[in-house]
Amino acid sequence: MTPRPYILAETTWQYVKDAAYEVVVLPWGATEAHNYHLPYATDNIQCDYIAAEAARQAWEAGAKVVVLPTIPFGVNTGQLDITLDINLNPSTQLAILRDVVQVLARQGIPKLLVLNGHGGNDFRQHLRELQAEFPTVFLCTINWFKTVDRSQFFTAPGDHADALETSAMLHIAPALVRPLAEAGPGHARPFRIEAFRQGWAWAQRDWSQVTADTGAGDPAEATAEKGAAVLAATTRAIGQFLIELAAADPRDMYE
Repeated sequence: MTPRPYILAETTWQYVKDAAYEVVVLPWGATEAHNYHLPYATDNIQCDYIAAEAARQAWEAGAKVVVLPTIPFGVNTGQLDITLDINLNPSTQLAILRDVVQVLARQGIPKLLVLNGHGGNDFRQHLRELQAEFPTVFLCTINWFKTVDRSQFFTAPGDHADALETSAMLHIAPALVRPLAEAGPGHARPFRIEAFRQGWAWAQRDWSQVTADTGAGDPAEATAEKGAAVLAATTRAIGQFLIELAAADPRDMYE
């Protein structure tokens, strides 16, 4: 395999010391059950792929970006009773992020994108706190699964081990996907309280009460072709974002 200069794990110090990166990408996933047909590492595999492909497009356009190794554990406080769903508390995430941003600030690297691949992670408040602490590093985050309108590709709703994630995995790592005939229906029980269902009130979901198979969304319409299409749209959008972010002056971000 030819080393990719925009993937830190494949790059040597001889190159990195003179690279003058403008943007560091930190993919952040989770280790958790994904229905009966997808592996526990689904979020990490997707983050690895999307970060690398978006960075490739940005790099080939001249943007100086580099992707860090994916953090494999996320916030799973609603899934503490599901075997080996590994929980990383939000306070632990903040501590890890602080250490990473401190390195970038010390070394004069000006921008960090946290690429999120897990619905239980929410980095916005972390970045608010760290932005005040490290004003020389511009901090931002993207939830890759919100980059494109899923209704352009899928009819059934869902947000975990659904048709979108299954299609993505069928494109990225089909050997790790069990036959769809083995998948559960991904039926997710909604809250009884209307405000929670409408989304203007929020509470953590108790996953064991919400779904019997750990899925939320019917994966039946998933195909590798749909996965290729949604990932192409996603990485194209994020790649363009990285190009613009690399060229941007953090002191002049507003029209």
